[in-house]
Amino acid sequence: MSDNLARVLSAHELRPDIAERADADARRHIEIVAPSTHARPRIVYALSAVACVGAIVVAQLLLSVGISQGAYEISALRASQVELGRTADSVSEDLIRVSSPQSLAANAEALGMVSNSTPAYLRLSDGAVLGAPASAAGGQAGAASLVPNSLLAEAPVATESAAAVAAAAAAAATTSTASAAAVPVTNGLPSPTTR
Repeated sequence: MSDNLARVLSAHELRPDIAERADADARRHIEIVAPSTHARPRIVYALSAVACVGAIVVAQLLLSVGISQGAYEISALRASQVELGRTADSVSEDLIRVSSPQSLAANAEALGMVSNSTPAYLRLSDGAVLGAPASAAGGQAGAASLVPNSLLAEAPVATESAAAVAAAAAAAATTSTASAAAVPVTNGLPSPTTR
């Protein structure tokens, strides 16, 4: 036994760091640390959750109001479209009534024009004139008075004087001669001169 004890003592003497570690472990002190009194504030989490839910509810309400407002606008626009369609139909009926041949003949008579009872025609294939051209007499009754139309009773008839019509025709003739001088015609369709 003494040999074993001598070996253990000689091992401690040979290794002094192992002996120091054993002494340090004995001196080491272990303490129990109490939990900290500073806990996480749970009210902050609760308030943020309530605020998020409130924001979602407000956003949903705003979207609902926006969608319903859009539905009301669509309904108003559809009603307006129906009304505009009715107005367009009424105006197109008026246009058809006013542009009928009877209405045009009545307006021509009101402006002092007379219809020609002996018309002449030009045949384009050979340039021949068919019929005997003659000037119309001012006392002849026009086609507008021959066939009455109850739809034209409310249609407006042009009542411009012959002097105003003659002045308009003279102005149109002046502009047409000015434009004819500006556009030369050479063996075909008239075209403007270009660079």
